[in-house]
Amino acid sequence: MSDIQHFFTPIDLQADSYAETQLGKLVNAYNADSEFPDLKEIDMAIVGVCEDRRAANNVGCSFAPDKVRDYFYSLYPGTFRPRIVDLGNITAGHEIEDTYYAVKSSIDYLIRNNVIPIIIGGSQDLTYAQFLGYEKLEQTINVVAIDSKFDLGNPDEDTTNTAYLGKIILHQPNFLFNYSNIGYQTYLVDQPSLGMMNRLYFDTYRLGQVRDAIEESEPIIRHADMLSFDITAIKHSDAPANPNASPNGFYAEEACQMMRYAGMNDKLSSVGIYEINPEYDTHGKTSNLAAQMIWCFMDGFYNRKSDYPSRTSADYIKFHVVLQEEKYEINFYKSKKSDRWWMEVPYPPTKGLKFERHTLLPCSYKDYEMAVNNEIPDRWWQTYQKLA
Repeated sequence: MSDIQHFFTPIDLQADSYAETQLGKLVNAYNADSEFPDLKEIDMAIVGVCEDRRAANNVGCSFAPDKVRDYFYSLYPGTFRPRIVDLGNITAGHEIEDTYYAVKSSIDYLIRNNVIPIIIGGSQDLTYAQFLGYEKLEQTINVVAIDSKFDLGNPDEDTTNTAYLGKIILHQPNFLFNYSNIGYQTYLVDQPSLGMMNRLYFDTYRLGQVRDAIEESEPIIRHADMLSFDITAIKHSDAPANPNASPNGFYAEEACQMMRYAGMNDKLSSVGIYEINPEYDTHGKTSNLAAQMIWCFMDGFYNRKSDYPSRTSADYIKFHVVLQEEKYEINFYKSKKSDRWWMEVPYPPTKGLKFERHTLLPCSYKDYEMAVNNEIPDRWWQTYQKLA
């Protein structure tokens, strides 16, 4: 029996109703009449979390996991043969803290076994539980949220789907290195919150800024250890299954593209999709989209390049840029395998080795162009300030 099996309840997946080549036949799922899946030689595990007690104005999103599965299992795998299991659902505990503990413990166990949990929520306060899954791994992590808001909240009050980030920021022991928000909408964010993000040297990217060049989200996502995707970041017409959805947001194709970037991220070890409420879904549109987003994540994973730069490797082209009258020097690395870019950020030797893994920062060709034009790239400066 697995160490985490007692957290899960089986699902009702009728594998016989699917064609031999559909995911419903290819994924080993925890059914009432089957054993809990073995995690040996497994890459990913679907984790449903049926919890919505802290969902402000969105009670009902606890029913999302099974609805998303209905669409996911009817898909075909494409060119990859998925090594994926479905562990079933974590149902709401007696207290909400019990649910958080189950999510936290399951994520910790899966990551330690080199299995990526794909979490289908449930409300987005579960991001906090997802984060806690890294607490005992003895590493600092980067969190990326694709969200129209920051969800800071008051750390002294209860965690909710609109108030969980403050808990993450102030959590002790502190193992958060960086937080990035992709797709915030300025009219949904108060200025003091934005000011706080800037003072903490966190990265925030407006919706319009990202949509102008969706490929610029790739280096941000490539820096993440965990990703939280609030479905309300997608425009209402493409994802109506939430009473808090906005007329503006990402298009469905952009959401799928960002999930593919997440899959291609060599160090990303957990992903969660939250806030889908089937009660508001039109013809299952949002659940169908979430299923395709998970498919795109898997497609990205099976196209991983494993090309994190080694400074001595012949697989990279190194560019040395001196700027602002020799005040700063930046080394850029371009992978010959994927054409992806990184840049080196110096850190004070007094900091020891704690942040060494963050000295190579994912970037884009645009950052290199800025440096060549004697401009310091924003993401380089943010990290430099953080390390100082």
